[in-house]
Amino acid sequence: MNGSIIEFGMAAASLALILSCAAIVLALASVSMRHPAFAAVAGRALVVNFVLATVACLSVVWAFVYNDFSVAYVAQNSNTRLPLIYRITALWGAHEGSLLLWFWMLSFYSAAVICLHWTTHPRSMPYIMATFAAVQTGFLVLILFLSSPFTELLPAPVEGRDLNPLLQDPGLIIHPPMLYLGYVGFVVPFAFAIAALMRGSSSAEWVTATRRWTLFAWLSLTSGIMLGGYWAYYELGWGGYWAWDPVENASLMPWLTGTALLHSIMAQEKRNLFQGWNAFLAIATFALSLLGTFLVRSGVLTSVHAFAVDPTRGLYLLAFLATVTIGGFSLLVMRADTLRSPVRVEGTLSRETALLFNNLFLIVAVATVFFGTLYPLAAEVFLGERVTVAAPYFNKTVLPIMVAVVILMAIGPVVPWRKATRSHLQKLLVIPAMAALAATITGLTFGIRAIIPLLALAGIGMVLAAIITDTLRSLRARSSTTGESSHRALASLVMWNRRRYGGYVVHLGVTCVAFGILASGLFQEAKTVVLSPGERFEIGDYILTFNGMESVAGPNWAARQANLEVTSGDDSLGSMQPQRRNYPRGEMTTTESAIRSTLAGDLYVVVGEELGQGRASIRAYSIPLVGWIWAGWLVIVVGSLFALSQPRPAASRQSAGSRQVDAVTTPVGGVI
Repeated sequence: MNGSIIEFGMAAASLALILSCAAIVLALASVSMRHPAFAAVAGRALVVNFVLATVACLSVVWAFVYNDFSVAYVAQNSNTRLPLIYRITALWGAHEGSLLLWFWMLSFYSAAVICLHWTTHPRSMPYIMATFAAVQTGFLVLILFLSSPFTELLPAPVEGRDLNPLLQDPGLIIHPPMLYLGYVGFVVPFAFAIAALMRGSSSAEWVTATRRWTLFAWLSLTSGIMLGGYWAYYELGWGGYWAWDPVENASLMPWLTGTALLHSIMAQEKRNLFQGWNAFLAIATFALSLLGTFLVRSGVLTSVHAFAVDPTRGLYLLAFLATVTIGGFSLLVMRADTLRSPVRVEGTLSRETALLFNNLFLIVAVATVFFGTLYPLAAEVFLGERVTVAAPYFNKTVLPIMVAVVILMAIGPVVPWRKATRSHLQKLLVIPAMAALAATITGLTFGIRAIIPLLALAGIGMVLAAIITDTLRSLRARSSTTGESSHRALASLVMWNRRRYGGYVVHLGVTCVAFGILASGLFQEAKTVVLSPGERFEIGDYILTFNGMESVAGPNWAARQANLEVTSGDDSLGSMQPQRRNYPRGEMTTTESAIRSTLAGDLYVVVGEELGQGRASIRAYSIPLVGWIWAGWLVIVVGSLFALSQPRPAASRQSAGSRQVDAVTTPVGGVI
């Protein structure tokens, strides 16, 4: 029975490949032959592909849930003792299932865009559908022929291996899907940009249509990165959350270009500027998302995240990435003349200039991370040398650039469009400048002497002051105009322009994250001690007393657990129990940290080797204000969701449709 279900899933994926190929031909034929019915059929095919992708995913999940070890993917990544929640989420626990999840999300975005934009963008829709279908085809070929989760084993083993113990954690449930939701989401601005380039359109229509999609993808990728950092923080036992690992870098690069795109599209919406920039950023962001997939799934770089080492798969992914990147940028070059705007930046002191510098800084940061991540591979291939580019390189090159971006966060939103006089700009920035000076003095008081941390602290102060003063300025203007009370005027102001004030909240969240990174990095304390039962040691404001080791067991693991009593002054704060877990089936040992979190910071404890006579090695960290990083992420989520709730003006919705003569006349109901 289970064999037939997995075969049914493979049949669904195979049919999806046929439909995606057909959708490419039909979508392009609808343009060349001016036959709307072809586009309607292509739309139906891509909507059906979402159903087929769902069936394919569910067939693999079914095999995991019912321990069908005749499926090779299940036998390699599960066993009968694996808890049910991890048997379900093991779908994306290794490379074959992760690619299937990638395709499922891609089919979801494709179907959603077709349903929501069919009537508003009829001229662009055939090109959009052809782009979606082409990317789907690329992934389906990989899934069906090179990385199939449907392969069967004969005879089937009685018991499977085990899911990677590091993945047997609640982080697996949410981190990879959220990360992929961001990666794949950038296919929407990519498809719209390709459609605009193929049509030779330079209007702001496509950026207006994709702004929400871009923000949603950016928020998902941000959340995936932050959740991944938190997962690494509590699971890996080294007291950190970011190690400049190649795959961490691979997620950071599209985040940086996606951030640039979110800001840059404002210039095209408001002033019809940066058409070329926006098309470039849309293509680059999706290409970098594919690069992240290439780095993880090919295993060409050494990383704790890179599960697979397969030259054939790697070559295919490299060819696929090259096709998307070269094809997209070649089209951009061919259409360069259509992207020249008659509008020019009118003054150096303007928001347009701030956005331009924001783009430049972020692109330089991407190039720096790209070089540092891929240089070891290039050196090995071309020079035959094995080299490592470690955290010091990235800290010295990327962090100063990001500090400049933080400072621009304070300047950009308060500078007016077109141009500002120097005296006006000085008036706008006098309070933020004073806040920057106060923050710098505060940093010096706390013993900070390095220039980059001081500049970062100054930038954080500037951002906070700029947001507060600009909001108060707008509040006073509205109150004087309408006669409303301050509370009512603030509510009206915020609700009327959710996009602007949601963006301010996001900026506040970013400053929280930056402050948490700064404080936890500068003032962290670490100690490693060897203790016998009854012995104690101090770290930060805490005293930890070691009460010995004990054995504990889980559903598929056995552990040795340290018991530590924690006190601060005369106050007893309870106990902490860090563990070393052994997974017999996978023959792997993991470290389970114990963390005590407060507003002031974290006490972080891990247990090392037992050394006989009851002694054990204990490593502890006092990490101040690290919780601000995760709190800042929550603020970013709230701000982004609030900005997403901004309704699109009715006039804008109407003009989007009226600007186009219907090349495709079938309404959305006809597609479904």
